[in-house]
Amino acid sequence: MPKINGFEMLELIDQQPPVIFTTAFDEYAIKAFEKYAIDYLLKPISKPRFDQAMNKFLQQRNLKSTTEQEQTKKMLETMSPSPSLERIVVKTGSKINVINTDSLICLEADDDYVRLHTTTGAYLKNKTMAFFEKELDPNIFVRIHRSYIVRVDSIVRLEPFEKESHIAILNNNMKVNVSKSGYSRLKQVLDI
Repeated sequence: MPKINGFEMLELIDQQPPVIFTTAFDEYAIKAFEKYAIDYLLKPISKPRFDQAMNKFLQQRNLKSTTEQEQTKKMLETMSPSPSLERIVVKTGSKINVINTDSLICLEADDDYVRLHTTTGAYLKNKTMAFFEKELDPNIFVRIHRSYIVRVDSIVRLEPFEKESHIAILNNNMKVNVSKSGYSRLKQVLDI
């Protein structure tokens, strides 16, 4: 796919369709099944293996029309997942923004969303903090509070705040609460 990969495309869809991932790389299989893939095909794909995946798909989804089956086959053959979370796709109205994780400064919990603070602005993503904590590189991003994940190199300084807590001042002048456990994690990453 030219601009976004298969995993990013799935994030943009409100109701997840049945998916059979096709790719030339076997290292994405676990991530594909975590995204509830029906099957995973490695290129080059043999006809018997493709037929097996399609039968599995048809059994699970009971597709009625052959036109729908053909459209689905064509869509699934073009998918190609990425190895890790290097970019985040955010849909804002009719626009699709592709945010490189290098531009992330901080992630903030915002009700059912996560507010992504970047060098170019802020965006809302319908994901959880736990998802981002798991998917982002833990050597670069640290969850310092139940409501905040920060890029370690965006921290300008840490200041004491109330009993056993701190405030992190970020390079975009944001002030972010640091919990006691978050401070411990931060000290490990910063080696202090």
